[in-house]
Amino acid sequence: MEMQQVRYFLALSSTLNFTRAAEECNVTQPALTRAIKTLEEELGGELLRRERQHSHLTELGRRMLPLLQQCYDAATSAKSLAKAVQSSDVAPLNVTISNSINIALLVSPFTELFRAYPGVHLKINRGSPTAVIGALKNGEVELAVAGPLGQAWDRLDTWPLFQEGIELVVNADHPLARRNEADVALSQLAAEPVLSRIDWETSEELSRCLSAKGLAPRTAHEVETDHDLLALLEANAGVGFVSMTALRSPNTRRLKLRDLDISRIVAVYAVAGRHRSPVATTLLNLLRSTDWSSFGVSEPA
Repeated sequence: MEMQQVRYFLALSSTLNFTRAAEECNVTQPALTRAIKTLEEELGGELLRRERQHSHLTELGRRMLPLLQQCYDAATSAKSLAKAVQSSDVAPLNVTISNSINIALLVSPFTELFRAYPGVHLKINRGSPTAVIGALKNGEVELAVAGPLGQAWDRLDTWPLFQEGIELVVNADHPLARRNEADVALSQLAAEPVLSRIDWETSEELSRCLSAKGLAPRTAHEVETDHDLLALLEANAGVGFVSMTALRSPNTRRLKLRDLDISRIVAVYAVAGRHRSPVATTLLNLLRSTDWSSFGVSEPA
């Protein structure tokens, strides 16, 4: 099936007249008729019932019309986008952001990016740390923002952005939340069911620190995102650990860990030695120059 055939059919479905459709497409009527005939052979049936005064679409034609219109519109959009990219009117940029990063943190650098590149076409993917590394390895994205990715791949360039603490979060009606204290001792968590994060950048470090303090949390449920964690906390399904800048809910309360000092570093990542587009370089520089202090975080150690 050729896009020219689709264009001819769309014109014919609008005019229901071969002569007028040919004029609209700026081709001869025999050429249009041959193209429609070929299309009908490919689709396995007549698209237009040819009657002198009352030509009309067949059932097949009516069913194919919205699909072929969508196909033609998509092809036209793709052609326009390709032309814009080649002329630098559009600058595509693929970025992956870890599930544990609150995208509200990136509003300021994104605002400056859109100002510098009005035609930027930004595609944001979300994923676990494993997915973040995979997207960078496969060349699907140019930049990534995530917590610590460890030594999973030695070709990662890393630029630390800020350091933030890890806090306990509980339902607002939880006994720990009703206490008139801003922190909690680890011993008070011994009997609490803990919501566990699947493939969270801080999981291993948190487990190691808790184990060193003699606490082996009882895992209650497992989730992938902060959003899902908050949903279960609002249902009072247990207690959880989140980063300081994670999503907040009025139905939960944050508490400091009295005898445990744990934090993580959020960084921007790219592949060492791989070419970066001008728009990716601009975003990288904007992220590195952003003042993150308004979010209550500190400079990376």
